[in-house]
Amino acid sequence: MDAPTSAATEQREPDFGRMFEMVTSFWVARAVHAGTVLGLPDHVAARPRTSAELATVTGTDPRSLHRLLRALAGVGVLSVDEEGRYTTTALGDTLRTDVPGSLASFVQLELGAAHHGTWGLLADSVRTGQPVFEAASGHPIWEYFERTPELADHLGKAMTGLTAMVADAVLEVFDFSSYGTVVDVGGGEGGFLSAILGAHPGTSGIVFDLPHVVANGRARIADAGLADRCELVGGSFFEKVPEGGDLYTMKWVLHDWNDESSIEILKSVRRVMPADGRLLVVDTVVPEGGGFSPSKIIDLNMMVLSGGQERTAEEFRTLLDAAGFTLTRILPTASPSSVIEAIPTR
Repeated sequence: MDAPTSAATEQREPDFGRMFEMVTSFWVARAVHAGTVLGLPDHVAARPRTSAELATVTGTDPRSLHRLLRALAGVGVLSVDEEGRYTTTALGDTLRTDVPGSLASFVQLELGAAHHGTWGLLADSVRTGQPVFEAASGHPIWEYFERTPELADHLGKAMTGLTAMVADAVLEVFDFSSYGTVVDVGGGEGGFLSAILGAHPGTSGIVFDLPHVVANGRARIADAGLADRCELVGGSFFEKVPEGGDLYTMKWVLHDWNDESSIEILKSVRRVMPADGRLLVVDTVVPEGGGFSPSKIIDLNMMVLSGGQERTAEEFRTLLDAAGFTLTRILPTASPSSVIEAIPTR
């Protein structure tokens, strides 16, 4: 039996060009990954170099490298002059390791074998409702990071780079100046809290994360000149979080976890929070209805990796209510993330 058709379908021309572009966009991503792994943006940052020179310093096949360089120049990651010398562009500068907020580690993390293989099993995740990172890599995601120090290092650097992009956006919409002590739960290596403390000299803070994670942040906090105002504490947010904060923040934490686990994390915070305390959750908020939103694609990433999810405003309200919080407002930012503010339910 033929599939049913409508008048609208019969009048509409299939958009083959756009679909081809969407399907093949991962080719560009893979080229960017290869260029980042080979360190091409770093190699051409100091001075323009030919493909032959770059083949020597990268130990690659000259002809094959030329083809990669040509493709990267074609999409604006590099530029090439009339003498065949390559250099970076504003776009390519984001992949230099010496640039604040560098996305080089993010590229290697997201497009590395484990993450890329996980996305290849997206349909399986949809069928089962379960994450598929373990099926692709052999280990659950957090265990995998513990077993692969190089990837864990990229994770820390990637989160620091991405945090640099979102921190300024959060500071533009929320005033931290009235808070004495900020506790950043799941704060990684301290990038987000460093931005807050740097903007508010009268505020102190605590970075709380797994012991091996905060250990990597001690030098970063010291280099930022914040060692006297920022404490780093290791532990599990499923068990107990530090007391003493009048503001608790969680950036990109809840989206890693399903509702049951997220409620347990929130309850850990609620148990130590003073009655007049405040909670800020920094995550994307999925808009209702159709239309593109980065949150809808990020949501799929969380689904396949950890079983987490991005949430709608109503889903955040329900989640917070179950943990003893009342959602007070949601502040959009210039980044894909929003600030979800909550107070203890009275």
